[in-house]
Amino acid sequence: MNRSEVAASLLPASACCLFLLASALSPSMAEAEAQKPVPEAATVAATSPGSSPAARDTNAAQSVAQEDKGGKGPDEGESATTLRVSTSGAAQYRTIQQAVDAAPADGALILIAPGTYREAVSITRPNIRLRGTGADPSQTVIVDDRNAGENGGTLHSATVEATGDGFRAENLTLQNDFNRTHPQLYQGSQALALMLTADRAVLRNVHLLGNQDTLYVGSKHCAAAPASAATAAQASCPASRSYFSHCLIAGNVDFIFGDGDAVFDHCEIRSTAHSEGFLTAQSRNAPTQDSAYVFNHCTLTAEPGVANVYLGRPWRPYATVIYLNTEMGAHINPAGWREWHPGETHSLDTACYAEYNSTGPGAHPGQRDPHARQLTSAEAAKYQTKTFLAGSDHWDPAAVR
Repeated sequence: MNRSEVAASLLPASACCLFLLASALSPSMAEAEAQKPVPEAATVAATSPGSSPAARDTNAAQSVAQEDKGGKGPDEGESATTLRVSTSGAAQYRTIQQAVDAAPADGALILIAPGTYREAVSITRPNIRLRGTGADPSQTVIVDDRNAGENGGTLHSATVEATGDGFRAENLTLQNDFNRTHPQLYQGSQALALMLTADRAVLRNVHLLGNQDTLYVGSKHCAAAPASAATAAQASCPASRSYFSHCLIAGNVDFIFGDGDAVFDHCEIRSTAHSEGFLTAQSRNAPTQDSAYVFNHCTLTAEPGVANVYLGRPWRPYATVIYLNTEMGAHINPAGWREWHPGETHSLDTACYAEYNSTGPGAHPGQRDPHARQLTSAEAAKYQTKTFLAGSDHWDPAAVR
């Protein structure tokens, strides 16, 4: 079933787990809904979870170093301009925002020397590529401590906001450390490391660190629409596509959320301390909307002592999340999935939650919530990256280097 055919079928998503091929229409920009409450107040100090496997980071950094030596020209559609940033003053710019603002209209490669850059960065130009030049992502850190309560809502709290299409990031850390100095409360503690609505975005070997709402992966101009307006909403709301490869994403409550199309390939998803946790809060809000998260060959880990973590809960009625070939730690609740607000909302009835070939102590196919599905191999094949993110422009993120 392709996306033009989805509108013809309004079966509950949990019953058919609709296969959503990516649309390639040009997205337009709007604000998504802001704050979401934490289920229970908690005091948590934000700490850097450290690096994901050293061999992976080292190999990726070596690849970056080889490109820095000039062995590879710009990709098609990529600017040939290279800008450099260093906290020491040895480069053209001292801050990343200065380099972004200086980039030409067609974008630039921005090489960032090791160091800590405490700033909020806004990227609206297309084809901006941020690349840390250190030995691993932990050596180049972009960090701020903005939060929803003091900055006008969740989507105004990001350390890095990337709306320009063709955004890329490599070999660096994006972090929001609001909880380093503030407790994590029921309201106002949402604090994004990255707010991403760019289409055709690629992040490789990037650490995204926070607690609640670490990573927003959304689309542009996709506000919630009533069911009667589902077709119109789909026409005006194509998904922004993004690809995360060998990344580390850390947080506790709804820390990967939004309504974009995203594939997480060989990523580590790490839960930080909290009374209960939710990896995802996907927000596809209509049966015809172009929106889903796919985790493939990922590893679900947790800080010591963390338990009672769910694979996701539906922020909107048609939330769609698929886990393929994923190793799940013992911290994952056997039910896997939970209602947004049990007893008040009923979004699990229409959500599309599914798994294929889950392994590890957190894989409990026989104990999952009855709304979820176990996919066949044929069904799982439809969610492979090259197919799922292709769109009509046949985008292949694996070919983007």
